[in-house]
Amino acid sequence: MSIFQIITILFVISALFSYINVRFFKLPTTIGLMIMAMIFTLCITISSLFTDVLLKEAVAIINSIDFKEVLMDVMLSFLLFAGALHTNLTHIKTQRYPIFLFATFGVLVSTFLIGTIAFYLLNFMHLPISYLQALLFGALISPTDPIAVLGILKKAGAPKNLETKIVGESLFNDGIGVVIFLTLFQLAASPEADVSLSHIGFLFLEEVGGGILLGLGLGYLTYWLLKSIDNYETEVMLTIAMVSGGYLLASSLHFSGPLAMVVAGLFIGSDNKRTTSMSEVTERYVDKFWELLDILLNAILFVLIGLEVLILSFEGNFVLAGLILIPVALLCRYLALSGPIILLKKRLNFVPNTGLIMTWGGLRGGISIALALSLTDEMNRELIVAITYIIVVFSIIVQGLTVEKVLKWLKVS
Repeated sequence: MSIFQIITILFVISALFSYINVRFFKLPTTIGLMIMAMIFTLCITISSLFTDVLLKEAVAIINSIDFKEVLMDVMLSFLLFAGALHTNLTHIKTQRYPIFLFATFGVLVSTFLIGTIAFYLLNFMHLPISYLQALLFGALISPTDPIAVLGILKKAGAPKNLETKIVGESLFNDGIGVVIFLTLFQLAASPEADVSLSHIGFLFLEEVGGGILLGLGLGYLTYWLLKSIDNYETEVMLTIAMVSGGYLLASSLHFSGPLAMVVAGLFIGSDNKRTTSMSEVTERYVDKFWELLDILLNAILFVLIGLEVLILSFEGNFVLAGLILIPVALLCRYLALSGPIILLKKRLNFVPNTGLIMTWGGLRGGISIALALSLTDEMNRELIVAITYIIVVFSIIVQGLTVEKVLKWLKVS
């Protein structure tokens, strides 16, 4: 099957599911699409009891799509830039200290806590896993997914300063989490690799520092180009070129592409840069283009997550381990957030129960699945992928559908 045919099928399915959701179910787009995709796969599986033609075709299509490559190398750059472009930089600046600590200290602590508990739990359940492999699982499941978080939080009506913390954290901890995962991945892939603290620190600094500096450079270059002309068609194309070319450049330089795109999006989308570089017409077209692209890619991504269940292996012990690790992941996230909250509580105005709300509102998403799928068979790939999928599905459907109710229950408005 050709790439064009696969893309066409995904577009048709995403558009049809989106119509059904808007027309009948009226769920948040990401949740509705994923639920319908999972129902669709269930129907295909049931149909295989009578004829396996449809199941074979569906499995062939899913197998021909490299989920990790599609998300990490194609979609992620555009989704992160679109999210950052429409995030208020002024609000991010006012909450910069908690966001920084949540995205760095929080992810590191969560990685260690989840990895350690998973190591002992899985071995106790006779699912052998090394400590480094358990830490890899902790690293890929710790970051919250900005793609899943953004739309759901806005609909839930969270207080602005709390929404800024969660959205800002999810934009940055995504990049930090990927860097931690890749660092651990290199160590797991090469047993003879240098595991000294200085070497690990250099890798981390190279990815994070390089990504931030590259993002600032790309943002300023694009800002200067936008400022020098007034032609909305060309200016929209310049933003597309910056994202695709910048992400490719970051990968070749071994810098964090996700962080580069977030920084560039925040820079270009800031109020003073918008007003000095774009006319009203250009600003309207740039915003609408990236909003539409964000919706389209989100639709395809969550349909893919729902369809991915067709090719995953779910043994009994895998499912049980995944269900047990759901509350473990939530508890570890709560504990990881507690340190920065206690440290900054007197200095900043925190909404009551901030830790609890950020724990429940911090959804895991496609990035966790993509990172799990990038593991090799020697890294316990099958086990980690199954557990990750169970946690992500619970996070998006159960947590996503109840965030608004949790806010009302805690009397947060």
